[in-house]
Amino acid sequence: MNEPVRSTANPPALAAADVLGGRLQAHLKLLVKALQPHVFKLERRFQTRLLDLGYSRGERRALSAVSTGAAVSLASSGSSSADFIEQVEYSGRRLAKLNVAPARIMRALDEYNLLLEAVLASPATPAPGVLLEALAESRFCTVLSLNNAFREVAEAEAQSYHELFRIELESKGLDELLLRMLQELSRFCRAQRAALFMLDRPARAWRLRAAVLEGEPEVAAGEPLAGRLGASGAKALLDDERRHGQSRVAGETVVAGAGSLRRLSRGRSIVARKAGQVVALHPAWKGLCQTCWSVPLVFEGKLAAVMQFGFSKPYEWLPREWELLSAAAERCSLAAEKARLLESLAAREEQVRRLAERLLQAEEHERRRITTELHDEAGQSLLCIRLQLELLERSVPEACPDLAKGLRETRALTESTILEIRRLLSSLSPAVLDQLGLAAALRQLRTRFRQLHKAQVTLNLAPPRNLNREIASAVYRLAQECLNNVAKHSAASRVNISLHSTDGGLRLCVEDNGVGFHVEEALAGRGSFGIAGMRERIALLGGRFQIISSPGRGTRLVIELPVEPRYRQTNPGS
Repeated sequence: MNEPVRSTANPPALAAADVLGGRLQAHLKLLVKALQPHVFKLERRFQTRLLDLGYSRGERRALSAVSTGAAVSLASSGSSSADFIEQVEYSGRRLAKLNVAPARIMRALDEYNLLLEAVLASPATPAPGVLLEALAESRFCTVLSLNNAFREVAEAEAQSYHELFRIELESKGLDELLLRMLQELSRFCRAQRAALFMLDRPARAWRLRAAVLEGEPEVAAGEPLAGRLGASGAKALLDDERRHGQSRVAGETVVAGAGSLRRLSRGRSIVARKAGQVVALHPAWKGLCQTCWSVPLVFEGKLAAVMQFGFSKPYEWLPREWELLSAAAERCSLAAEKARLLESLAAREEQVRRLAERLLQAEEHERRRITTELHDEAGQSLLCIRLQLELLERSVPEACPDLAKGLRETRALTESTILEIRRLLSSLSPAVLDQLGLAAALRQLRTRFRQLHKAQVTLNLAPPRNLNREIASAVYRLAQECLNNVAKHSAASRVNISLHSTDGGLRLCVEDNGVGFHVEEALAGRGSFGIAGMRERIALLGGRFQIISSPGRGTRLVIELPVEPRYRQTNPGS
């Protein structure tokens, strides 16, 4: 089959013809006079010789187009040397795509030259030396053009491989990956249409994932078939549908019968014998395409998808085109599976993140519930017990000093228990945080810390007004954890805590002059639950933190948080 008609003139090759200029044209005129009567007979002998040497039909046809006889035929019809070079380059690209080795091409040209030399050796041939010089010059231009054609094919394949690799690296999801790969392969094949169908085995159906019309997205991957048309192809596609009475696929699916699975499980280049008989999954291609290339995408030995390319003219694919499409299909299958796994992983990570956010909210809710119950039930009961003990202590006769002492000690223990419960209630869910705000809660936290530890704590607080409850609670918990770490590990004598507004958020900084530590070792250690918990809480809120420390030089922890939790930013209605 013939390649679609297109301009193939290459500037470097035509420049070579220009360099030789009038000499090549003059030599072709000499060859026309000497060889025109013999061209038909030479061509028959040449084809017979190529057949004997095992050249295929397509190879013989392409080699015939680059022979000196072809140059003579073109020149005798009034064509220029540039026309012959253009024909050589076209046939050279076909030979390259047919995977014909350059040595086999040179052998074929040598065979033709042997036949020519026999004609030129005839006594009736005038000026054989001049004709041999013309023959050598024609051969030089042919070889130069063939080399250029082979280079073009190799560069086009390398560019396509590079682009596919770049697409695989840059694509942010499976839909974008499939659409961009389909576009690139459509460009490489010069197909007028392309479509990618994924196989849904449980439903026994082919589902359209992407479609391309003249290089532009007809249907973006993941969108309905009737979703959107490329800007440049919208009118043409609608006109085609009106003209041929085509409609979109209902539900974007095509039934996957056993016959279609067998046919599409291997690569096929199908040329319709009659217009409208092309075998393609896309219904709109009937009547519009005469050739359909079908390339399967196989994963783990099973057919997973199929790419199809439509051409308005007969166009049988060549071996090197099939090799690239086959390799691209394999890369596309692996890349698609990788993208699918990454999307699945991202979705699972998002689920875990949301679950962790809900757990944090549930934790705060449970803290408040426990605080309320302890305050309303246990707290009030202990106060009643303390009051009853005090009344009993006053009613004890002076003759019973031991009983009075026991009641006094029990009352003191009850008062101590009440104070401890109040401290626990403040740690669990400080009421001052809801009543007076974050700054007051941090001051109360400093006061309670000073009651238990000797370190001097300095506060520099300027939090934003009307701070979100979740963020305020998170800042309080982070500061609380920092002071706990100072008390347990730092042995610091001074602690500085600052809280200020930033662009779109707030910044908490806790710094001490304690013993310090190796940050990398602490973050990698299995027992660093305090730091790990802080990091997780900050990440869930969409913030970031930094720890600066080294042995003997204290510790500085900087936390930046948004004014709204991340889940509120992404889901305002939650």
